[in-house]
Amino acid sequence: MLRIAVPNKGSLSEPAVEMLREAGYRQRRDSRELVLPDPDNDVEFFFLRPRDIAVYVGAGTVDVGITGRDLLLDSESAAVEHLGLGFARSTFRFATTAGAMSDIAQIAGKRVATSYPVLVRSTLAQRDVTPSGVVRLDGAVESAIRLGVADVIADVVETGSTLRAAGLEVFGEALLHSEAVLVRRSDVEAPAGLEVLTRRLQGVLTARQYVLMDYDCPIDLVDQAVAITPGLESPTVAPLHNREWAAVRAMVRRDQTNRVMDQLYDLGARAILVTSIHACRL
Repeated sequence: MLRIAVPNKGSLSEPAVEMLREAGYRQRRDSRELVLPDPDNDVEFFFLRPRDIAVYVGAGTVDVGITGRDLLLDSESAAVEHLGLGFARSTFRFATTAGAMSDIAQIAGKRVATSYPVLVRSTLAQRDVTPSGVVRLDGAVESAIRLGVADVIADVVETGSTLRAAGLEVFGEALLHSEAVLVRRSDVEAPAGLEVLTRRLQGVLTARQYVLMDYDCPIDLVDQAVAITPGLESPTVAPLHNREWAAVRAMVRRDQTNRVMDQLYDLGARAILVTSIHACRL
C-alpha cells in the first residue's frame, strides 16, 4: 500500500481531507483515528502533526505526505515538493514595531523570533544579513517583541490582522509564498501508487479551476465563439436540428465564467449554460 501522511489538525487538515475525499479516497470519521487503511484504493493514511510530516517522509517512514511548503523547507529533511495543491496559501514575512524598519538589511545585529528558525537563518544568510540571534518559539510569535524576547519576528502572514492588532507591521520583501504541497523522498524512485495519487489530485485541482460551458451559436459565428472559448485542446462543436445553429461545449476557467458568458451573449450565442466539474483526467 502507498503510505500517505495527512495533517491531523490545524489549517491544513480539513482542506487536505476534503481534497482526498474528492479524489475518491476513504477518509476518517473519527478524529481519534491515527491510521486509516483504504484497501479499495491500495493506500493507507497516517494522521500526523503537520510539522512532522516532511520528517517522516524524508526518513522513509511514509511514502508521501501533505504539508506546507514553509514546513517542508524548515524541516531540513530529505523530502522534496512533488505537487502544489493550491490551498492554505500564505506569505512568510518579517515584521516589527510599526515604523521601526523598512529593509531586511536592518535585521543585522537584531534578535529574530520565529517558529521557522531554519528557514529564517537560510533566508538571512542568502542576503548576507547576520542577526544577533534567532529565537525559536512554537507559537504566538507576535508577542515576542512586546515581551522583550526579540526585536523582529518572522511568521506566516495571511491577512495581517493579527500583526496589526499587536502594533506590528511587515517590512521588506516576502521570504516565501507558501501553500499546501504533496511531498516525497528525494533520493528514491517514485513509490508505486504515486502516479495514480498525483493524477487524481491534479484532477481535483482542474475540476476546481474550470467549469464546463455549453451554448448555442449561429453557424457563421462559431469561429469567433471558439476564439472566446478555445477549451483545453479544442471545443466540441455539434450541429443542431436547426442547421443554422451549432452547439458548442468547452472548459472555461471558473474565475472567468461571467466575463466569457457576457462576451458570448454579445456575440450572439444563446442558451449559455455552466456546469461544475466534479472530477476529470486530462
